[in-house]
Amino acid sequence: MATSEEHAQIDISKEEKDKLVAEVMRYMLFRTHQTSGCPIKREQLTGIITNNYRQRALPTLFINEARDRLVATFGYEMRQVQRTHATSTRAGRPSQPQQANAEAKSYILVSQLDPEVYHKCVEDKAVPLSAFSFTVISLIHLAGGKISEEGLWRQLKRVGLNENDENHSVFGNNKNALELLVQQRYLLKEKLAGPEGHVVMYELAERALDETISGILKDYSVHFTYCGHKHCRRRKFKLI
Repeated sequence: MATSEEHAQIDISKEEKDKLVAEVMRYMLFRTHQTSGCPIKREQLTGIITNNYRQRALPTLFINEARDRLVATFGYEMRQVQRTHATSTRAGRPSQPQQANAEAKSYILVSQLDPEVYHKCVEDKAVPLSAFSFTVISLIHLAGGKISEEGLWRQLKRVGLNENDENHSVFGNNKNALELLVQQRYLLKEKLAGPEGHVVMYELAERALDETISGILKDYSVHFTYCGHKHCRRRKFKLI
């Protein structure tokens, strides 16, 4: 929470301050729901404040207070995500990291409730994407953290998920379900030039590398048969 000294330097009323903090909280909650959990950029939150106030310290002060209130009121941690970059190479040369100042800070909401309570009382049973997410993340994890688009769909087909299925009884359009994982920052997607043309690669992104997800993967013994190439001998993996 902001200190009394910090509030004393802000030339706005307590009512207006509370209103701005509430608007930041409301935006995080509703936008997270509307975008199925996609990260929300900090600049979107600062725009709520700087639309009427120009003091440089206000965005940081009010966003931090909104984070405190979201935990205390709704049990959600407003967690900043550090965007990862693909580790692939182009033309035999390692990809160069982007400049740090070009990075936009983003936030996601993470429930602090007990998993069983969250599943019973909060989780939307009408959106069963979590099962799809778990399957895709597990497959890529077992493939070493990175897999080609062709290889991923080959393995998904083995569990009944076809690339061209636009009306799956549970997930709807399977391609759109996979693309949503990219938008939610569970996966990185990159097109690379290869000897046989362009190849699309999927790699685990920051949300899939989070300790919470890693812990879930380790809690289950997941059995998949993975083949990196259609001409390779199949290898069995077991995640413990």
